[in-house]
Amino acid sequence: MTTIAAGTQVKKGYYFSMKSWTLQPVPSDGAALPGAAGETYLHVPLLLAFAVAPVMGAAFLMFLPFVGFYLASTAAVRPVARLFQRSAAELAATVQPGWAPGEAHLAGRRAETGRDEVRDARLDRLEQKIAAQREQRKSA
Repeated sequence: MTTIAAGTQVKKGYYFSMKSWTLQPVPSDGAALPGAAGETYLHVPLLLAFAVAPVMGAAFLMFLPFVGFYLASTAAVRPVARLFQRSAAELAATVQPGWAPGEAHLAGRRAETGRDEVRDARLDRLEQKIAAQREQRKSA
């Protein structure tokens, strides 16, 4: 189906507005489609217009109450949600744990305890070994 821009002169028939979701009847040939610039229409055959118009009306009648309930509940809940959102942000800022250098934060767990003593003992042995080798070189 081809789209037709608003303001275009068309043959008589029914045209569906993509912007406002309405069926626009055009009573005579050569009449211009109403609407603002940028609004597009689809030509709808007469039999399809007879089938679609009641369905669109029924959908509107069934959908309208739900829109009202949604808007009313949103207007009632939004101020209460803002209170909790603000207090939750403040609580998160005060409870957040501090960052410790050297921890593996990307791994998702804290560093193992007791690992530093093992590393320090290994470093001490390595330092002693290096010092002993230096002594041997100096004496040789």
